[in-house]
Amino acid sequence: MRTFFIATLLLMAGHMATAQSVRLGLLVYNGGGDWYANPTALRNLANFCNEQLHTNIDPREAHVEANSPELFNYPFVHVTGHGRWVVSDEEARNMRKYLESGGFLHIDDNYGLDPYVRPVLKKIFPELALVELPFSYPIYHQKFNFANGLPKVHEHDEKPPKGYGLIYKGRLVCFYSYETDLGDGWEDPDVHHDAPDKRQLALQMGANIIQYAFTVNGDGGKENKVQ
Repeated sequence: MRTFFIATLLLMAGHMATAQSVRLGLLVYNGGGDWYANPTALRNLANFCNEQLHTNIDPREAHVEANSPELFNYPFVHVTGHGRWVVSDEEARNMRKYLESGGFLHIDDNYGLDPYVRPVLKKIFPELALVELPFSYPIYHQKFNFANGLPKVHEHDEKPPKGYGLIYKGRLVCFYSYETDLGDGWEDPDVHHDAPDKRQLALQMGANIIQYAFTVNGDGGKENKVQ
C-alpha cells in the first residue's frame, strides 16, 4: 500500500511524462456535521494547483467514507464542517491504516468542528497528540511563503489562526487548520464574497498543503521535524 501512495505522489509531482490525474477526497463522516459544507472548494483548489503547481488533479472531488476501502484510492483527504464528527472503532482502524500507509488528512475547522477533532484523532492514534507547528515548518514554505503561518480568511472568535499537526514516525499524517477557514476562501467568489486578496491567500496556502502532502511527505517526510 505504501508503494501505491509513493507512486501516486510521484505522478502528482510531475516525475512521469504520462502522469494520470488523481482526485482529492472529501471525507463523508458520521455524527451530524455538514461534511458537504463547501461544495465548490476542492474543485477550485484543484484548478488553482493545476495552474500554479502544474499538477494534474481531476477537479471532481471524490466523496469517501472513513470505513471504505476506497479511502486508499485518495492520497489526500479533506475534512470540513461546522458540527459533530464521530468515528466508530472500525472507521478509526481503517483511517489509521490509511494514514500509516502514506495517506494525508487535512482538517479545516469551518467553525464548530474543533470540539470533535481531538477526540476523533485520539481514537485513531491514541498514542499521539496534536502539536502546534512553528512558522518555520516546511508546509508554510512551499510554492508560496507564509512567514507568519496560516492566513486569516474569516473572523470567528478574534483568535489567531493556528496550524496543528499529527506526526507519526516522523511523518506529518494530518494537518489541522484552525481559526482560518481556508475552505471558505477556496469557494466560488459569490459564495462568501471574500475579498480577492483573502481568496488568493487561502488558495496559495491550500496549494502549499497539496504540494507538501505530495512531495515532502512522499519523500519519506525528511523535513517533518518540529524544531
